[in-house]
Amino acid sequence: MNGELRVVDDVPTAFARLWVDEFQCRGSSTFVFGLSGGGSARRCYAKLADCSAGHVDWRAVRLVWVDERCVPPDSPDSNERLAREALIDRIVAIGTVHPMRCDTGVDSYEAILRQIGRIDLAHLGLGADGHTASLFPQSPALDAPHDRLVALNHDPSGTNPFPRMTLTLAGLARSQLAVFTVEGDEKRQAFARVKADDPTVPAVHVRAERTIWLVDRLAAGESVRG
Repeated sequence: MNGELRVVDDVPTAFARLWVDEFQCRGSSTFVFGLSGGGSARRCYAKLADCSAGHVDWRAVRLVWVDERCVPPDSPDSNERLAREALIDRIVAIGTVHPMRCDTGVDSYEAILRQIGRIDLAHLGLGADGHTASLFPQSPALDAPHDRLVALNHDPSGTNPFPRMTLTLAGLARSQLAVFTVEGDEKRQAFARVKADDPTVPAVHVRAERTIWLVDRLAAGESVRG
């Protein structure tokens, strides 16, 4: 598998500690954070909000999204809403927020990413089908041109509803660090395919400068300590 595997007991806590460490060791005045969606992301961001107090100057943070559903920002299915509820609204002051919204178009968001230049830490999940961001198995965005950073996409299987906007593999490759968080027995088979470098799993093809997998014991196929 690509990247460093860390099997942990508590993924959100491990994520928050890693995030704070990376922020404190940043090499520039700003820190660009790529947000994701899903249950694991909500838990990670809530823990980050708790753990960052007194350790992070959020005015130095610039937020972007790695993917978004094409729904209104106040929809329960919106990754933006998730991030605001779990993290942004709990932070006193934050630097810059760049929501990803389908109605503004991929070119607009691509221009933002090109102006930023790089993402310091991109947070990614792993779907039971092996997708990450909104890069689904056999979906069109997997074959996006190498110079395209953002694309519209959909799940050909129909399992995941709503059209999406997502960073492409080339867009994710601009990340200094990609952090995957994987929790629960329902992700065990998908993670086993990642470890086996199954080429049909989109997550296998993510290439950031560094990649760290934070995986709990259930997802990693290990017995849980009693």
